[in-house]
Amino acid sequence: MHRQLMKGNEAIIRSAILAGCRAFYGYPITPASEIAEAAAIYMPEAGGVFLQAESEVAAINMIYGAAAAGERAMTASSGPGISLMQEGVSYMAGAELPCVIVDITRAGPGLGNIASEQGDYHQVVKGGGHGNYRTLVLAPHSVQEMADLTALAFELADRYRNPVVVMADGFIGQMMEPVEFPTTATSPRIPKWAVAGTEESRGNLISSIHLEPDKQEAHERQLEAKYTIAQRREARAEEWWTDTADIVLVGYGIAARILKAVAAEARAEGLRVGVLRPITLFPFPAEHFRRAAAHAQVFLVVEMSNGQLLEDVRLALNGARPAEFLNRMGGNVPSHAEVLESVHSLAQQIPPAEERQGLVAHV
Repeated sequence: MHRQLMKGNEAIIRSAILAGCRAFYGYPITPASEIAEAAAIYMPEAGGVFLQAESEVAAINMIYGAAAAGERAMTASSGPGISLMQEGVSYMAGAELPCVIVDITRAGPGLGNIASEQGDYHQVVKGGGHGNYRTLVLAPHSVQEMADLTALAFELADRYRNPVVVMADGFIGQMMEPVEFPTTATSPRIPKWAVAGTEESRGNLISSIHLEPDKQEAHERQLEAKYTIAQRREARAEEWWTDTADIVLVGYGIAARILKAVAAEARAEGLRVGVLRPITLFPFPAEHFRRAAAHAQVFLVVEMSNGQLLEDVRLALNGARPAEFLNRMGGNVPSHAEVLESVHSLAQQIPPAEERQGLVAHV
């Protein structure tokens, strides 16, 4: 392993090349522009292709073509650009084509501003294009994870023949931290199903259209079965002290880093506080929440959007424990002081452990 200081956006490209990616098509947009800049430098050095497309619509369709030919391909953008890509993402999911899409989120709706937000959650996690499909979504909270989860994204994309999104807020893309990379690289290879112009690939067909309703239904059920397998096998989360926590703080991206600092301070004060950080937003780590609910009295969801993560947390808890909410939007980030104040308020509402034990014994 070798260690380098760099931005999260640059770490993504370094990791992608080591993972065997040799094609980047994209269009610059703040706060994701350094990804395209790094791809323009490093992709040709690795024998790959960088092309600045005329638009995000063009970029995602170029990705479709490269993926159909068997290349590990990727693009990157931010909210408005990701919106423009949604039709192509739906086509790729329907054609079962793997690719990696990086979304460095900024404030919206509309053009919003270039400050960090997490308002793309529904668009990316629930599927912003038409039809019955899902994208797998990974949420890094450090520059090291920008590298690690990009490598994982390519593995998952190939494993499930499906688009995978790495979604990080602007802070994680722009900050600089030391990153360790593997010393060995994955060699690009052409999968057997690709339309690659070789004798082996003769007769292969890539398409997302099935004109007969029964065939279309069978295809969609096949996709759904694939997503069900991913839900069972690929859900990931990081847990801090959740097995001894009365209050579990929930967040991802830059918010999760704040939550860890708050939990450490609260623990120093004698409060039983833990952190549950979803790493996969789809598949959502519902089992981690059910496990934490066996100990916790309340969950506090902290996010930089209007309750989009909160919805999935409440679905995962299914009424087992209450999920309270703290958020900021527009490029504002929940502060350490704001979260700690909410923790103190919740702690005052929780009965002492001996009273809870007595209540359970009485019941």
